[in-house]
Amino acid sequence: MGDLQIKMLHGKDQGSQLLHHPDRVTVEGLIHQSLEAKEFSYCPYSNFRVGAALLAHDDRVFTGCNVENACNNLGVCAERNAIAKAVSEGRRSFKAIAIASDLHDQFISPCGGCRQFMREFGANWDVYLTKPDGSYIEMKVSELLPVSFGPEDLSMKKVVKIPNEY
Repeated sequence: MGDLQIKMLHGKDQGSQLLHHPDRVTVEGLIHQSLEAKEFSYCPYSNFRVGAALLAHDDRVFTGCNVENACNNLGVCAERNAIAKAVSEGRRSFKAIAIASDLHDQFISPCGGCRQFMREFGANWDVYLTKPDGSYIEMKVSELLPVSFGPEDLSMKKVVKIPNEY
């Protein structure tokens, strides 16, 4: 993350915080909703709270939080929770997602599973990695998961192998 510019929500650079529709949803608002979603986190095992706020192309925001389970592999991350909620309500196209945690010294970053889950819905949408003070780094899904595998790869030309007959 060396060349990335860190932005503050309450800093001087207010103009760059606006998304594609400045009159509707701001980055600040999206980050605020991710911080609020984090408050509902259920994480009795890790005590690592994560919230997410997902902006669909129709400007509707879907929030999610991490939900842990005593059987570790049954837990769900905040990002996947928000995306699944949006998909279950008919949305398939997204503009941005903001991710919040309690990490003080570094920006929250989605796990590999969440990166692939986001990639399922496109590589060219915004991801805001935040800190509790409101500072953030803006990246694209494609930057978080370079050389990725997506739905379009399933229709690429493949070698056809004829099974051996006995």
